[in-house]
Amino acid sequence: MPSDTLIELRSPKLSLKMRLVKWLMSRQDPIFPYDPAALREKIATRDLPPDAPLPAKIAAKHIVEEWEFEGQKVITLHPKSGPADWQMLYFHGGGFVLPIFDIHWSLASELVRVAGVSITMPLYHVVPEFPYSAADRLADAAFARLCEKHDPANIVLCGDSAGGHMALSLAHRLAQSDGPQPGKLALFAPWLDVTLADEAMREVEPHDFILKVDSVRVCGSIWAGDRDPADPVCSPLFADSDALAKLPPTRIFTGQHDIFIVDSRTYAEKLHAAGGDVKLYEYGGAPHVFMAITPTRESKDTVALVRDFLAET
Repeated sequence: MPSDTLIELRSPKLSLKMRLVKWLMSRQDPIFPYDPAALREKIATRDLPPDAPLPAKIAAKHIVEEWEFEGQKVITLHPKSGPADWQMLYFHGGGFVLPIFDIHWSLASELVRVAGVSITMPLYHVVPEFPYSAADRLADAAFARLCEKHDPANIVLCGDSAGGHMALSLAHRLAQSDGPQPGKLALFAPWLDVTLADEAMREVEPHDFILKVDSVRVCGSIWAGDRDPADPVCSPLFADSDALAKLPPTRIFTGQHDIFIVDSRTYAEKLHAAGGDVKLYEYGGAPHVFMAITPTRESKDTVALVRDFLAET
């Protein structure tokens, strides 16, 4: 585990609302079937699921902009007062195989309201119906478009789970170029190693009712495609110190009942050792991507911390 200077336990015990939500969710069918063979079959035989539409009640709270790139829609939510100083480029989770969920729109709206950002949400093509390269091209295009109108130093890359992976991977690609660089990184329960190689995850797995190591690896292998899944391009956890040293200030948020917490701790330690400005915030007993459950104390705390992070100079 990272040293005390890198990690902060924000809440050792769950709020009542979060306990109730966990209880209800644990009794529903899992998002990803626990059996790897069943998950492969489900993905191989499915009809491509649609993106959850932007709810009218959320759209009404914001100024909404839309554009497309290679058939992939991008939606920006601004405060009613107009474009904010900080621009957030946010990538939704879903194991690379699922489109945006309803709860992502609620979280996006809260980030606009509390953190005072304009938030751009790429509705990227998912695998296996489309290659990973389609999503990467959209990520690159979305950042470039934001840079045309805004100071890159006021762009924060963000995302949850697989979307956290996409935000971080974009940051690494940009760091290898001579072009504009984002000002900050905020990662929600990021998926850092698509191979899930660290066996310490098995100790957390019984507490995680959303993710199971063997089934999630299926999604990781589909995302990797013809690439080596252990290459840093696929798994940012394995980036070397030179690459890590080029990243902007980074904040990571994760629950302690999330198997991805193992790699978040490792990554924070590596980034710190490379000289990076990094902080890991943990929430006792919280599930994977808990911050999307916006009525809870834990989610409100995360969004407030993002606001404070962006206010730092």
